[in-house]
Amino acid sequence: MLPHRSCPARCQGDGSLTESDILGPVPKLPSPRAVLNRLVTVGALSATLVVSAIAGADHWVRVTAEDHVHDLGSVPPAPVALVLGAQVLPGGQPSAFLAARLETARQLYRAGKVKAILVSGDHADWDYDEPGAMLVWLVARGVPASQVILDHAGFDTYDSCSRAHRIFGVNRAIVVTQDFHLQRAVALCRTLGVDATGVGDDSVRVYRPQWLRGEVREHGAALKAALDVLSQRDPVFLGRRETGVDAAVSDS
Repeated sequence: MLPHRSCPARCQGDGSLTESDILGPVPKLPSPRAVLNRLVTVGALSATLVVSAIAGADHWVRVTAEDHVHDLGSVPPAPVALVLGAQVLPGGQPSAFLAARLETARQLYRAGKVKAILVSGDHADWDYDEPGAMLVWLVARGVPASQVILDHAGFDTYDSCSRAHRIFGVNRAIVVTQDFHLQRAVALCRTLGVDATGVGDDSVRVYRPQWLRGEVREHGAALKAALDVLSQRDPVFLGRRETGVDAAVSDS
């Protein structure tokens, strides 16, 4: 005869098993306060990382562009001015910011500081043509069309600098843009193979809201620029070598 064994506590009473007997103990959920504390901690760490990355990118821009930003009178001569694109209005006229950049380039050309002007901007759509508008503006104000070269795939500052060197063979240039954008533009061009100096414009500072937006935007744009450089990405469009800048410089 088998020895008698006592029934475990879980089968006392009616002898049935409970759900916890089968599945094990139900884990205790964290309290809402604990969840909130974790979210706050993760958010704070993420924000710290982003702020540190932006600060590092800003520092790289300043150090790389240091001593290479000038005014019209002090900038050393270079073969070509690189004018970075900006908004063109629906009627095809350059915006005030773009017109100010073009006026700076025109003065550089008239003063003999540059022999040619490379205008680089967005022409992704047939009805929106930044380089074409820049050409029309410059020619209407006395710059020979033969001395203006168009880059239709300058979709951002990185692409404009990269294409200036890789597609148009530019090794030395004066970069022209607004003051708040200038250090980043010079830093990118110098990193991408162009011995670049820069001349900035502040005449459109009177458009205060747009100017302030540009200044604030630069912090994020500096981080993007640093990431682009680290990734060594190609511009959106490459293509065959263009000789327009070489021809314009040699003919002047």
